[in-house]
Amino acid sequence: GHLLTENRNGLVVSTLTTGAYGSAKRDAALLMAESLPGTHRITLGADKGYDTHDFIAELRHMDITPHIAQNNSKRRSAVDERTTRHVGYLVSQKKHKRVEEVFGWMKSIGLLRKLRHRGLQRVGWMFTFTAAAYNLVRIRNLMRDNPQPQCA
Repeated sequence: GHLLTENRNGLVVSTLTTGAYGSAKRDAALLMAESLPGTHRITLGADKGYDTHDFIAELRHMDITPHIAQNNSKRRSAVDERTTRHVGYLVSQKKHKRVEEVFGWMKSIGLLRKLRHRGLQRVGWMFTFTAAAYNLVRIRNLMRDNPQPQCA
């Protein structure tokens, strides 16, 4: 299962399930990013596994700023100074852990550690349903932490 979250509140924006193959993560990220509504420029953060020249080039072609963690081990990163010099890049790197929190919640609370269903369609349905449940819990916690002022 693949997730796309927004950085500000950590809510799941999109889910996708695919079969397991070498570039499944990157292909899923491109499909989910392509389906986002709106016309304004967005940023997409991800871990070092997404730092490939083809993936970064495709994001730039889609007018998406790649806030991908740099993979400098034994090679040159595809993410250049055009991106890393901005303060927003550092903020995205710090907020990246939120997607891992979603996966942790889905495995421990959402009962996805060991699936009860088989088949891509059923697993996809459960994955999306669990992500929606996570969003409801997250919204409740956000509202509790930031109460709105009451009008008299």
